[in-house]
Amino acid sequence: MKTLFINKTMQFLSKYQDYSEDEKEKLSYGLEGIYLTYTKMIIILALALILDMFIEVIGILFFFNIIRYFGFGVHAGKSSECLISSILSFIVLPYILLNININNLAIIIISIICIIDLLIFAPADTVKRPFKNKKKRLIRKILTLITAFIYVIFALIIESDIISKLLIISLIIEAIMVNPITYKLLKQPFNNYKNV
Repeated sequence: MKTLFINKTMQFLSKYQDYSEDEKEKLSYGLEGIYLTYTKMIIILALALILDMFIEVIGILFFFNIIRYFGFGVHAGKSSECLISSILSFIVLPYILLNININNLAIIIISIICIIDLLIFAPADTVKRPFKNKKKRLIRKILTLITAFIYVIFALIIESDIISKLLIISLIIEAIMVNPITYKLLKQPFNNYKNV
């Protein structure tokens, strides 16, 4: 289904403009991302509705995508792996953490662990998008850490227990996504910029 969507969309777009091979590759990569995102999102949101945590999952996705924009992280090699890891990240982990008490001390301990992880490993690239530029990697690391610190500060000072948890869960997910252990579990190479 994914290949059909990409091929038909590429055929449609090619009617209106000629693309170089490099442009076709980038377009194909983007279309694959769109397809996987939307199909995965339908399943994730359906599960969130069933488990009565729809608003919470939307919040986690919002906060996670902000920090992921800077820190990036692993992409599964197969659609099935992507779906399973997404369900674990955005349904199972939040379901557990939203149903337990997380006090300020726990927030601080979790945050220290996540920030150390992000300091060491973010931004984490992929085979298809290696971060070759050292300056841009440094900028992304700084922006990831600034975002993480903002999340922690808000999690500690905000009155809403739910929003605090959503921020911390998003931070945990990003820390997991940039960690080389996750890359290894998904059989993906880490630090791809070193191989370019």
